[in-house]
Amino acid sequence: VDCFNPINMGRLALGKPEFLPCTPYAVYELMKRENIVVEGKHTVIVGRSNIVGRPMALILLQKKQYANATLTICHSRTNDLSHYTRQADILIAAVGKPEIIKRDMVKEGAVIIDVGTNEVEGKLVGDVAYEEVLDKASVITPVPGGVGPITNVMLMQNTLKAVGKLVVSE
Repeated sequence: VDCFNPINMGRLALGKPEFLPCTPYAVYELMKRENIVVEGKHTVIVGRSNIVGRPMALILLQKKQYANATLTICHSRTNDLSHYTRQADILIAAVGKPEIIKRDMVKEGAVIIDVGTNEVEGKLVGDVAYEEVLDKASVITPVPGGVGPITNVMLMQNTLKAVGKLVVSE
């Protein structure tokens, strides 16, 4: 139900997922519930992990509502990262570097979804310098308390869906 087996990831890559990986699913569900227009928007994902970055890109490339994004994928070794992040209508930070995204790296009015979870001096912080960026973004998720709790809900949703499929098949 965490959706990281090769069959599920292959189905996702083909645009035919049965289950969605929980954290990207949480981001997708958040954008859907907040009615954030994704279609045609330049969406920059900072992070290429198999847990968030890659599946997030595959979800946002699907031909469906709250997807159809125009994507750029960056990572911790991208040269001049700010060149890309400043162009983002939607910025998804999932690179695992504490507060790597600073105010001058963000476009005015951008939607910023911080998926990062980093511990700094005993405190949980995201990949975005939240306080610096707060008034520049049209929408921003906090860390902690943003995407994380929704991820847990998506895990439960996938679990219930899997149980339903199991019961039906018996």
